[in-house]
Amino acid sequence: MGPSHVEIDPKVAWDEVFAAPGKPRPIYRKVVDEIGRYGEGELQNRFDQLGRTFRERGVTFAHDGEERPFPLDLIPRIISAVEWDTLASGIRQRVLALEAFLGDVYQKGVCFDDGVIPRHLITSSQHFCREAVGIVPSHSARITVSGVDLIRDEEGHFRVLEDNLRIPSGVSYVIENRRAMTQSFGSLFSNQRVHPVDEYPQRLLAALRHSAPEEVRDPTVVVLTPGVHNAAYFEHVLLARLMGVELVEGSDLVTVGNRVQLRTTEGERPVHVIYRRVDDEWLDPVHFRPDSLIGVAGVVNAARANTVTIANALGNGVADDKLIYTFVPDLIRYYRNEEPILKNVESYRLDDPEIFNDVIGRLGQFVVKPVDGSGGKGIVIGPQAEEETLLALRKDVEANPRGFIAQRPVALSTLPTYVDGKLAPRHVDLRPFAINDGRDVWVLPGGLTRVALPEGALVVNSSQGGGSKDTWVLASPETFEDAPSARTNGYHPRPSANAIIRQVDPRHPSEAEQ
Repeated sequence: MGPSHVEIDPKVAWDEVFAAPGKPRPIYRKVVDEIGRYGEGELQNRFDQLGRTFRERGVTFAHDGEERPFPLDLIPRIISAVEWDTLASGIRQRVLALEAFLGDVYQKGVCFDDGVIPRHLITSSQHFCREAVGIVPSHSARITVSGVDLIRDEEGHFRVLEDNLRIPSGVSYVIENRRAMTQSFGSLFSNQRVHPVDEYPQRLLAALRHSAPEEVRDPTVVVLTPGVHNAAYFEHVLLARLMGVELVEGSDLVTVGNRVQLRTTEGERPVHVIYRRVDDEWLDPVHFRPDSLIGVAGVVNAARANTVTIANALGNGVADDKLIYTFVPDLIRYYRNEEPILKNVESYRLDDPEIFNDVIGRLGQFVVKPVDGSGGKGIVIGPQAEEETLLALRKDVEANPRGFIAQRPVALSTLPTYVDGKLAPRHVDLRPFAINDGRDVWVLPGGLTRVALPEGALVVNSSQGGGSKDTWVLASPETFEDAPSARTNGYHPRPSANAIIRQVDPRHPSEAEQ
């Protein structure tokens, strides 16, 4: 059965802060009260201070070929302890199922024989890596680091938007956002118990060291970067520094006799674990692109010989394929014998002739995504698209149905965001980061809340001009847990907060309406 008619209505988006006009949700009461004490001048000063902090620390990202400070907003996103426990459990479940799936894909392929997923969907994926077949980590994970993108739907329920299992980025902004917020808004933290986020680098280092070849007792770990022109170079530098390991480029490494060596002024020394921030196709010019100047010749053979571990593993991108995403609930049931804790967004496989025929004439009613896209590139939000864009999209989909999926448009939840000197609602998502050391999965309490800064925009990626917020996970259960059905318990904000609330909450009546 094909999908029914759907449209985006921004007015029905879940408001993260307000349960009703003028009534903040319980976990936001203290923040609303604190922000309500600031005048407009004070808000601007605090916002400017955040920007200066990022510029001074070099917290940047590349946008249109230009290094820019990463926009950080004043208002944090808050997640209750109980809700976070559910999210963390759901992310852990998903990562473990995808870990088992990747191990199966590149070894025995039992899931194909059992009819869970068609083999041709894997072999036709752009990110299926034949060179990874038979490379079996001795006791480590294929998915060392993952970023599972979540959105909150119109009913307030978190859903998985996509999985990022290749080289997910953004955790550096989680760390730096918290640092900047504690410097500029220390008073906001004074009566809140918020989980810290600075444990991440040491958790990552421990997982990387554990992934080393079995006979190595004191492994050498390096971070492999494409170089200063990469959009995430700031993150590569930060993580290497916080873990206390070498940041290297491909020219710093050499493979001799299926062993990777690091060139130093004192000679070569062995490397046992490479946390690579280089895509598969550029990683090894012997096996992939011969014109790559940022990879390490022979590193794939070294991984096959089990003298070095590549994290994340080669070929993980096949599980990022958005067509495979539609099968993840089935993979959880198959590999974990559990029901999915977190649901997907309603999605439709355009390689299915019946669904294709139902959708192709109504592309303007769906969000259509290329299955191998990243960074928000290639996404067409049908209800917001021009007719010319939809006509071009139809040609592309007709030429390659396997290359696209359609999804129900979701009015992403909103958070008040400081834009052009005032607070206004903007759509957000959430990218939590998980570390898998081969024994269990740890989820960083928080994550990167990304904000679509243009009014009405739904694409939150920094590469598309988005910003971010500090994400607070409360460290203990609150008096009022803020489930989607939470009541406001008759709370009314203090009068000094009213002006701020009118800016933040578009549903709050104006003076004339009152």
